[in-house]
Amino acid sequence: MASDLEIKAKEAFIDDHFELAVDLYTQAIALSPNNAELFADRAQANLKLSNFTEAVADANRAIELDPSMTKAYIRKGNACYELEEYQTAKAAFELGSSLDPEDARFTNLIKKCDERIAEESGDSLDQPFEKASTQVVPVEGDEEGGQIVNEVPNQATSQLNVKPKYRHEFYQKPEEVVITIFAKGIPAENVAVDFGEQILSVIIDVPGEDAYHFQPRLFGKIAPEKCKYEVLPSKIEVRLAKAEPLNWTSLEFSKDSTVPQKIHVVSGTVSGTVSGSQRPSYPSSKPKRVDWDKLEAQVKKEEKEEKLDGDAALNRFFQDIYKDADDDTRRAMRKSFVESNGTVLSTNWKEVGSKKVEGSPPEGMEVKKWEY
Repeated sequence: MASDLEIKAKEAFIDDHFELAVDLYTQAIALSPNNAELFADRAQANLKLSNFTEAVADANRAIELDPSMTKAYIRKGNACYELEEYQTAKAAFELGSSLDPEDARFTNLIKKCDERIAEESGDSLDQPFEKASTQVVPVEGDEEGGQIVNEVPNQATSQLNVKPKYRHEFYQKPEEVVITIFAKGIPAENVAVDFGEQILSVIIDVPGEDAYHFQPRLFGKIAPEKCKYEVLPSKIEVRLAKAEPLNWTSLEFSKDSTVPQKIHVVSGTVSGTVSGSQRPSYPSSKPKRVDWDKLEAQVKKEEKEEKLDGDAALNRFFQDIYKDADDDTRRAMRKSFVESNGTVLSTNWKEVGSKKVEGSPPEGMEVKKWEY
């Protein structure tokens, strides 16, 4: 039965019905889960659909089942190249080349990776990086193998709008990102986690249940050799070691992502390179934070620009004088105002400091003393 499905899948692939091919290969894999050839072929179909993270996962599984399969390394490398994971792609091509040194494709592909790595090392974070992706086409002698031959506009990885089987969340530190997948009671042997230069693959495959795939292209690059995961009774915890101390504004990469800021740790505090005091933002379900300093400055500006009339304007005038005055001027204003029962306001301490200030009512009015 699995062989019949495999034949139909190959026919669908040849006819450019790549989605059907993926579906048929998936059915065949369900019947023959340890067949490396099926995973390698489904990886190629996923490449044609621009499902690059899925292609990496399939190629990894094929390599795990058959480490001598050279085409699995080609497909993994091509998928990683599309994901701009040039170091990981190069490593895959080099492993494939070590298995078949006479295959000239590996030499060309490794050279392509070296060119991209050189370009990338010259980029700075404050410069936008635009890259065209590459097209994978068949090479004579291997109708399913691929070689990078020309550049075409980048295509986004297709995503299924399906509610995930397990909920996940993440938080970050300057040096790592911690992802928690809330999968309860999963045996460790049913969990497969792979780390790439900028991709993560988590597969939970419990017999009798649909497999769970979490394969995001990450916001930033990681150091795969330093990453680790742990299967706990109530969850799976994945720790991603950042390649650079950047602030990730999201977990997954997006073309609309803002340029990340470097994070520096100084005496136990976190600060950003832009102002020296910015802190990294963390995902939160709480409402957006209020910038109280900005709000206070805005209120003060509005108060200053507010136009008043009559007594309000006069009071504002005196308040401004008092606010900006020196100590002697303030003492003179307080003394003259109190002693004159609010009819005199002097700013000259030399004049009012040595004598009592008599009241000076407006014209037509007189001062009366109240008896208690």
